Amino acid sequence: MILVTGATGFLGSELVRQLYAQGKRVRALKRESSVIPDTLKSIPQIEWFDSDLLDYFSLEKAFAGISHVYHCAATISFQPSDKKKMIRVNEEGTAYVVDLCMEHGVEKLVHVSSVAALGDPKNGNAVNEKSFWEFDGSQHGYSISKYESEMEVWRGIAEGLNAVIVNPSIIIGKNAGTQGSGQIFDMARKGSKFYTDGVCGMADVEDVARAMILLMEADVRSERFILNSENIAFKTVFETVAHALGTKTPNIRARPWLLSIAWRLTRLAGFFTGKKYGLTKDTAHSASKQTSYSSEKFLRFFPDFRFKPVKESIKEWIIENGQLTGDN
Repeated sequence: MILVTGATGFLGSELVRQLYAQGKRVRALKRESSVIPDTLKSIPQIEWFDSDLLDYFSLEKAFAGISHVYHCAATISFQPSDKKKMIRVNEEGTAYVVDLCMEHGVEKLVHVSSVAALGDPKNGNAVNEKSFWEFDGSQHGYSISKYESEMEVWRGIAEGLNAVIVNPSIIIGKNAGTQGSGQIFDMARKGSKFYTDGVCGMADVEDVARAMILLMEADVRSERFILNSENIAFKTVFETVAHALGTKTPNIRARPWLLSIAWRLTRLAGFFTGKKYGLTKDTAHSASKQTSYSSEKFLRFFPDFRFKPVKESIKEWIIENGQLTGDN
């Protein structure tokens, strides 16, 4: 039987859906308070199991009879107040998963990391699997938590665990809604006037899940793989959504100094209102950062694999969450 942690999340739920479609037996791990996505509610064959990553003993029960594990669960936040808890959940939770995989003789683990756990590009080249992370004090909490989580998996590999790590770029898809990566598209749909100079990598959630299954079933171990469809400017993303919806494209460049002022103002506002705003020091920095990622290594292992173009993913999100009114 296959265990999927974080099964109610954006990636985890898509992975469970694909595994079920292939006739696999799946035990889906979730927190007691988590809501099962509509896409999975109608599948009675899925075995749901309530547990918390930091509750070792309840987690241990979930491993009974498990042969393969996909570790998708993680806390994602760019709020300074969430940093310590996020690092603990992601690092310590992964350590528990790694230990239990070894204790229960799990045949293989596929761990979901992030491009945030990789180093910065050198000499203008795209980031690849050899771009090692070097702490210099500028990394945000999520980056630190994913790097330290990876270190737990490498520790397990050194102790004999058969494991593979995937480093997806920003995961997008039609079911992203208006949270997480869906916020980018939702801002464009609402007709944001501002754009940044940022460039990022994006990959469709269906492709990421499909790649993970391929890696689980392939004779590949002790490797990490970047999963990235293409590198794209945030401005291009906004323009693509605006064009499809027939709305105005952003025409005001939000320079880094302007974003610096904006995140300080939102932090001040949050101090008085108690609300958490999406614009933080870390998100403002990311919005202006120009970083490209390479999936060359993964495509060498799987030359027939084809990533869905970002424009197609955007169109699917619009159909699911909005209405196409422009040319497409």
